[in-house]
Amino acid sequence: MSIGNTEAPASPLREATKLRMNQAIGAAMADEMREDDTVVVFGEDVAQSGGVFKTSVGLLDEFGPSRVRDTPISEMAIAGAAVGAAAAGLRPVIEIMFAEFYGVALDQIVTQAAKLHYLSNGALTIPLVSRGSCGAGRGFGATHSQTLETWFLATPGLKLAVCSGAQSAYGLLRSAIRDDNPVVFLEPKALYGEREEVVTGDEGIIPLGVAATKRAGDDVTLVTLGQMVGVSLRAAAALESRVSVEVIDLQTLLPWDHAAVLASVARTRRLVVVEENPFTGGWGTEIVAHVASQLHGQLDAPPHRVTTPDVPVPFNRTLEFTYLPSAEYVAEQVAHLVEHGILPAPWWEVYA
Repeated sequence: MSIGNTEAPASPLREATKLRMNQAIGAAMADEMREDDTVVVFGEDVAQSGGVFKTSVGLLDEFGPSRVRDTPISEMAIAGAAVGAAAAGLRPVIEIMFAEFYGVALDQIVTQAAKLHYLSNGALTIPLVSRGSCGAGRGFGATHSQTLETWFLATPGLKLAVCSGAQSAYGLLRSAIRDDNPVVFLEPKALYGEREEVVTGDEGIIPLGVAATKRAGDDVTLVTLGQMVGVSLRAAAALESRVSVEVIDLQTLLPWDHAAVLASVARTRRLVVVEENPFTGGWGTEIVAHVASQLHGQLDAPPHRVTTPDVPVPFNRTLEFTYLPSAEYVAEQVAHLVEHGILPAPWWEVYA
């Protein structure tokens, strides 16, 4: 099975080169496999086919079947084998094809991988990466288009990273593979084909737990993640003559960069969180709660969340792109908050 383009990941250049996000993911795995022979890759269709989204093209040819393996269609088995391999001294990188498929592998990730270091009194480390696609925008419908970060947020012992483009995919994935903790790594599938300049090698590595300020601003802080980073940057650009918008890409949700967010909001005095999540229970509730408790009385407007409605992701293309926050919608919401100092209503209430 194959989805997406068929270009192989680029060779490990030590300078900026233009890569698609799926190529950058392959390049990150290849670079780590060259440096550490305990890194192994397995999952459904990752070897012979190079991954359904072409994120592992060329790995089998370079590293052979002992380090790059296709598996049966069983996410529970894939995750369970990774936990055992990590406990035995390997650094497995597994692919869970769609985020929804964690539904049949959560026990291995949140009960086993996340807890074994604690339960063994530090005798065991579980340095595994579980990576795969998430999110809407590619027409996969309600059962293959969710982000589902919140499935992992209340799990001590896990780390959780979400890439927003080729550079962040390369840099964060290399950090995740080097980390001695289990890391869930989510990749917005709508971005796999997007190209950008990528700095490879050690210079391109991005530490986990550190946010990136993608655009400086003075009037409001947009905190975002995944494919909403690009949406937020386009919204900020559209508002340039009216509102000075700072855009922060969290990059990592477990742990998230409290200091960077608080410092920015303390200066701009306004917070908007832009999420590809339903309004109820989205990860932004954690950001808003923390900022409100720490900066209570210092804000010029109530913290605001721009989200999707509380409905399944539609299959119809027009409905799917209505469901997702657009740059125009984010700009309208931000402008209303800054210029009026009150929360704007979401579109589904306005048109109800």
